[in-house]
Amino acid sequence: MTTLEATQTVPLAIVEGGAIRITGSRVSLDVIIHHYQQRESPEEIQEAFPTLKLADIYAVISYYLNHREEVEEYLRQQEIKAEELRQKIESSPFHVNRQGLRERLMARVVHLPL
Repeated sequence: MTTLEATQTVPLAIVEGGAIRITGSRVSLDVIIHHYQQRESPEEIQEAFPTLKLADIYAVISYYLNHREEVEEYLRQQEIKAEELRQKIESSPFHVNRQGLRERLMARVVHLPL
C-alpha cells in the first residue's frame, strides 16, 4: 500500500534580526515572493538564484499561497523596518547626499583649467 507524507518541511529559517531566508542560502523570502508577484515562474526564479533548489522555490511559493495573510504581514513589517533604517542612515552625520556631492563635483570640474 502506498503511503503519503502528511506534512512537508518548508525550507525557511528565521535569521538574526528577524528576516526569513531560504534555508541554507542568503536569499530572503521577500525576494522570492517579489519575483513570484512579478509573475515569474519558479523556473525563472531559479535562473536568477541558481543555488536554490527548484523544489524549495515551489515549497516557499506553496507556503505563501497557504499562509498569505501571515506572509503579507511579515512583508509589511519588513518594509517598515527598511524605511526606518533608510531614515536612520539618511539622518546620520556620515550620510553622503549623493545629489549634493554630484553638484559639488561638477562645479569643480567646470572650473578646472584645460
